[in-house]
Amino acid sequence: MKKAISIFSGGLDCTVATSVFDDEYEIHAITFNYGQKAFRQELKASRRICEKMGWSHEVIDLPWLADISNSSLNTDDDIPEISIDDLDDLDKASESAGNVWVPARNTVFTSIGLAYAESMGAEAIIVGWNNEEGATFPDNSREFLDEFNELVSVGSPDKIRIEAPCINLNKEELVELGVKVGAPMRLSYSCYKGEDEPCGVCESCVRRKRAFEKVGI
Repeated sequence: MKKAISIFSGGLDCTVATSVFDDEYEIHAITFNYGQKAFRQELKASRRICEKMGWSHEVIDLPWLADISNSSLNTDDDIPEISIDDLDDLDKASESAGNVWVPARNTVFTSIGLAYAESMGAEAIIVGWNNEEGATFPDNSREFLDEFNELVSVGSPDKIRIEAPCINLNKEELVELGVKVGAPMRLSYSCYKGEDEPCGVCESCVRRKRAFEKVGI
């Protein structure tokens, strides 16, 4: 079977995206530890999902990224809270996104994924980038995906593509896709704060909650 690398945090988006390709690829999932508050819970979720789906799993520590980051995700700063009504307010959502921005995170993660893909003979790098978050996180956007794939086509001797099956979807549509492909969404963890019970008020929690409510789950 063909091989794929999954950039995998154990969150909703990557769980759905990777499940889309479960029958097509032998999947090796990579979870990154960059000092984020939620790492313990992300690792727990990642291991449970990979065990259930039969995907191999590896953790990569990036202490230097933690050292240079000023994001509230991996510093002592408070993670912002946001209401459902604020999600579609571009100014408020952008302010929240800027607060949790980790320097070049998806660029770093995907570049490491490319190195693994070349080393392991994988044909794809699977990511959970989606249209809803692409509005405020530029490294989740269609433009970023297209440009990164162009970079890979020029800079890698192998035929490798970044696969982002949710790139045109909002969170509601992403959950609907997850239902369709049988993704173990119940095992995923999306909270920025990293508590045993999701906080329900960080941007990631609120977007997740709204999506499931709209789908009726």
